[in-house]
Amino acid sequence: MRLTRTSSQVKPADKPSLGLNRRQFLKTAGLSAGGVAAASVLGTGMMRKARAEFIPHDAPVEVKKTICSHCAVGCGIYAHVQEGVWTHQEPAFDHPINSGGHCAKGAAVREVGHGDKRLKYPMKKEGGKWKRISWDEAINEVSAMALKIREESGPDSIFFMGSAKFSNEQAYLYRKFAAMWGTNNVDHSARICHSTTVAGVANTWGYGAQTNSINDMRNAKCMLFVGSNPSEAHPVAMQHILVGKERGAKVIVVDPRFTHTAAKADEYVHIRPGTDIPFIYGLLWHIFDNGWEDKQFIAERVYGMDKIREEVAKFPPEVVENVAGVPKDQMYRVAKTLADNRPGTIVWCMGGTQHHMGNSNTRSYCILQLALGNMGVSGGGTNIFRGHDNVQGATDFGLLFDTLPGYYGLKTGSWQHWCRVWDIDYEWAKSRFDQGTYLGQVPMNSTGIPCSRWQDGVLEDKDKIAQRDNIRMSFFWGQSVNTETRGPVVREALNKMDMVVVVDPYPTMAGVMPERQDGVILLPAATQFETYGSVSASNRSLQWRSKVIEPLFECKPDHEIMYLLAQKFGFEKEMFKHIKVNGTEPLIEDITREFNKGMWTVGYTGQSPERLKLHQENWGTFNVDTMEAAGGPCEGETYGLPWPCWGTPEMKHPGTQILYRTDREVRNGGGTFRARYGVEHDGVNILAEDSWSKGSAIEDGYPEFTDKMLKQLGWWDQLTPEEQVAAEGRNWKTDLSGGIQRVAIANNCIPFGNAKARCIVWTFPDDIPIHREPLYTPRRDLVPIYPTYEDRMVARLPTLYKSIQQQDFAKKFPLVLTSGRLVEYEGGGEETRSNPWLAQLQREMYVEINPQDADDRGIRDGDNVKLFSPDGATIEIKAMVTPRVIPGETFMPFHFAGVFEMKSLAGDYPPGTEPFVIGESANTAMTYGYDVVTQMQETKATLCQIAKA
Repeated sequence: MRLTRTSSQVKPADKPSLGLNRRQFLKTAGLSAGGVAAASVLGTGMMRKARAEFIPHDAPVEVKKTICSHCAVGCGIYAHVQEGVWTHQEPAFDHPINSGGHCAKGAAVREVGHGDKRLKYPMKKEGGKWKRISWDEAINEVSAMALKIREESGPDSIFFMGSAKFSNEQAYLYRKFAAMWGTNNVDHSARICHSTTVAGVANTWGYGAQTNSINDMRNAKCMLFVGSNPSEAHPVAMQHILVGKERGAKVIVVDPRFTHTAAKADEYVHIRPGTDIPFIYGLLWHIFDNGWEDKQFIAERVYGMDKIREEVAKFPPEVVENVAGVPKDQMYRVAKTLADNRPGTIVWCMGGTQHHMGNSNTRSYCILQLALGNMGVSGGGTNIFRGHDNVQGATDFGLLFDTLPGYYGLKTGSWQHWCRVWDIDYEWAKSRFDQGTYLGQVPMNSTGIPCSRWQDGVLEDKDKIAQRDNIRMSFFWGQSVNTETRGPVVREALNKMDMVVVVDPYPTMAGVMPERQDGVILLPAATQFETYGSVSASNRSLQWRSKVIEPLFECKPDHEIMYLLAQKFGFEKEMFKHIKVNGTEPLIEDITREFNKGMWTVGYTGQSPERLKLHQENWGTFNVDTMEAAGGPCEGETYGLPWPCWGTPEMKHPGTQILYRTDREVRNGGGTFRARYGVEHDGVNILAEDSWSKGSAIEDGYPEFTDKMLKQLGWWDQLTPEEQVAAEGRNWKTDLSGGIQRVAIANNCIPFGNAKARCIVWTFPDDIPIHREPLYTPRRDLVPIYPTYEDRMVARLPTLYKSIQQQDFAKKFPLVLTSGRLVEYEGGGEETRSNPWLAQLQREMYVEINPQDADDRGIRDGDNVKLFSPDGATIEIKAMVTPRVIPGETFMPFHFAGVFEMKSLAGDYPPGTEPFVIGESANTAMTYGYDVVTQMQETKATLCQIAKA
């Protein structure tokens, strides 16, 4: 039980022991750019809660509820503030997701708000030196350059890199900003973490998100982790996983590397990097061979499984052992464990997504769950863990090069829908875009350039790009460039652009890597603890995050910076037509209400600011197992109103914890698979048969709801007269009144229809998942059997496949290279490596190498080594000699930067902002390779060579 304390009961902050103030401590501890003293320098008296100093003893304590800004588990935090200073924190013991748990990053999150390494004021690079400038000067210079480029080269010559660190409101506003500028060249980090998930999963059963919740894993009988290491990447999620294990669930970990999560597993399976599909098909071979599939579920709710059976037949045990490296008896054992322990869930992360055929990987995981009947049930589903606090929300709100908010596409009808929401003229919006046709594509209706390849948009011959001109300027807003592969090419592009604009609480590598004397502007953004709004956790729950402290130094919230730029670009009246602006800061609640008006597709319409704040105020009333409130003001609702939360806020839909479950009424969070693809394909019915959600008035499959369908059913008169006017000629996604959704749900039908999940995606290059060898494969014998694609145009750019795979890189680069996360750091690491409490935990960049490979190269643990990339890059790092990787395979963490090909960049940061820990970036050495559907970068299956330095 958590004890509630009043302000008068809170003990004032003590001074640290040893009589040191904070600056003296940092100096004594040796916290510098080159390294950090080990934790052993701290006496036991220092191992305590971090507290600020010199607050008067009688200063009142205000406790603010906020959400951790690291991974997307969504942990609650109590932040204690005295006289405007965030003095200390504690994990929320009554929060339904973390229940008092914290990882190292969460425990150190206070330092994000008070970090010494923050970018404190606008700066520009002039004559090779950093110069402090005013906000007016910065905004004027940035906007003048952008408008000049727009006039000369068109709106597509500006690239808008967005952030998974935005709140939902800021992410929505940034996509709207790019639309009103007139480009689809907008993206964020989901492109390089889970874009293949979104594409693969959405095209299987309707939505591209986690279907159940981390909490629901407590109810699983089996858990299969593929390319997921929650012990380090999502540590607080492990408490739910381990509860499930204690309750009897079998834990199976599939990974090329023996991870901390594998150490907790009942079964660890090593697979060769890039062979997920042979492994999954190998499991299905045993499932089909033994009749373990859920035949009734497949007949009622799955389309195309027969074609999967045909492909699975090509992967008997001996083939899987040859291709994936998994012994026959282990494949049988794992398949039987899955079959005998249902419901089971599957968890994947970037180990499964970051491949040049990642969309096929994610579809194969879904197909496995369909075969086992593990969908739409508690303890089942696909639990897709996200890596940044709001990467789910930023994706939902259209910070993508191929969608508008709510996954509305780029076709004219989608644009017209959002123009109606924004209350602007569609023709005006259309006029903001280039009007030509480029390589057969119209800019307003064609996908933009993805953030994984903006550098090619800068450097490629403009005649080969499907837009008017090259990218000449980019905003790197809340995302750095060391997260992108092919580091030398990234640096070349940074050097070539007319201007680089970094908007971030930290300078990031986007501002430091360029070898240029001027043309770099740094704008200091406030952290998420210096603003407020909603944030979507991995499980689709929305949480309200209160402001903890006022913006420090000269930092401004992201949405205020957007407003300042919109003023200069001349579209602030259209952009903020129904959003109140206080001075120069837009009102967050008005932004929430605006997206509530338009996000009908994914059910972001029922979560008003008032409902979200009520959940925040009462988060202790929600059950940790069910995520539902048994009583109190939120009785019957699921915590965070996870989408879809259907209809208007007045409908009081409780949110949907588990997608596609038919054992509940739609009004209570039930549902079916989505009818996104019509009613039949190749003359075969693709609607559900003999399956419907509880209480449905239509006891069969049915298409998505439209005005015509309501009339055919005789339900049109259930709309009010006002709703009838709004619904005429509309469907469930475009009816702004919400009437069509209201009437469908009143009849216990789901607005998006009742269809079968599809194993065949006829709109993708591979209609079913097909194994294709990695582009940089050491198994040359398998290339003729499992070749990659022909080179082709993807997302406005020529993209290479066969021309790379046909080259034999393995002779000179015999070691397979993969990458992943560490518990201490997150993402590109600029924020966490600038945190002194985290920096002392992991001081150096390294590569894991097996003892056999190390001995062959005369390498000992801790030696400096050089790692050589087939693409020509060379980095120098430490060697960690460990059997966690097998002979022939290696691993690097991807959180480091600040050293580039053996040259320190510490002196290139603005004074005082260089992180405590710097190192080579893994992605400097990562090679070419992009998913054929989403342009996800390949970071999990390439090659390298290692030698002692």
